[in-house]
Amino acid sequence: MSCSEKNRGSEDGEYEKRVVNKSVGGKAGSVSTNGSIADQQFVIDESLLVDPKLLFIGSKIGEGAHGKVFEGRYGDRIVAIKVLHRGDTSEERTALESRFAREVMMMARVKHENLVTFIGACKEPLMVIVTELLPGMSLRKYLASIRPKQLDLHMAIKFALDIARAMDCLHANGIIHRDLKPDNLLLTADQKSVKLADFGLAREESVAEMMTAETGTYRWMAPELYSTVTLRQGEKKHYNNKVDVYSFGIVLWELLTNRMPFEGMSNLQAAYAAAFKQERPGLPEDISPDLAFIIQSCWVEDPNMRPSFSQIIRLLNTFLFTLAPPSPSSAESDVTEASVSSNGTMSALSARSRGKFGFLRQLFAAKRARNSQ
Repeated sequence: MSCSEKNRGSEDGEYEKRVVNKSVGGKAGSVSTNGSIADQQFVIDESLLVDPKLLFIGSKIGEGAHGKVFEGRYGDRIVAIKVLHRGDTSEERTALESRFAREVMMMARVKHENLVTFIGACKEPLMVIVTELLPGMSLRKYLASIRPKQLDLHMAIKFALDIARAMDCLHANGIIHRDLKPDNLLLTADQKSVKLADFGLAREESVAEMMTAETGTYRWMAPELYSTVTLRQGEKKHYNNKVDVYSFGIVLWELLTNRMPFEGMSNLQAAYAAAFKQERPGLPEDISPDLAFIIQSCWVEDPNMRPSFSQIIRLLNTFLFTLAPPSPSSAESDVTEASVSSNGTMSALSARSRGKFGFLRQLFAAKRARNSQ
């Protein structure tokens, strides 16, 4: 389903009903109130399954806590194949199968140019998710490869817009990603665009009111995901999709600084600093005030004060208008001259953009004032 169609209300119910009832080779399971498959028999819509006989697994290209990713082939197509762990006990197996079914359902449900394309899944003999293969590296590896240099500012904002648009699509479809970080952002072959991957920790917002805390990776996790007393794993917390906005603020900071957030701290130290001391990564002295405003709005302590991704997209586009265009190649010079006819035109655009930024600042300030009353 594309992002122009929002999966809410009755549409969600119809989709879940279809996934539960149309199982393959077994009885239907039931969906519990927290969105997991309560029955040990996990079920996936037949139309989402691929023929395992046509899958060929090649070399390993990545590994996470819940599975390994391989380069492979599905028929004649080169693909990425994620093989998930089954678990050692019956309880682990049930939980991991539920996670797998949920991830497949959500990946199949949304389509966007900045989301990795879902191809299909299979349950036996392995739990497998098949997606397009992006030959570019992860954003984390790319940033490390150019360090200590920083990204060109236009490229950093372009990547930020790609990420924000992908997240806006998920949120429009009622999905919280919960693990937004550079490891889960993949570059295209030309290294000019970014796509979001890995829905392993994603949840539907309708069941997000009471979900397990400490789900993402510490340095990028919103403080409300932690216990207010200790960092005990598995504790239930109230939160919403603004946890992704906090993570985006950290990623945007990385795009602009090319530094590790909370550098010099261990993962747990970073978690404690963010959640209990309200510390954030330091902003560079020469950062644009407009970009500083976006970052600080994203990682503000109160989730209700954070902007939506549609607002973030508008803010980033507005900032982009204030920048001088990148040096064009000779092949692009005519297009650039046609779109920006004179310095006066560009100045007018920049003035309007700065005015719009000021207006948006006032809106956020008014919202914070109302919330503080």
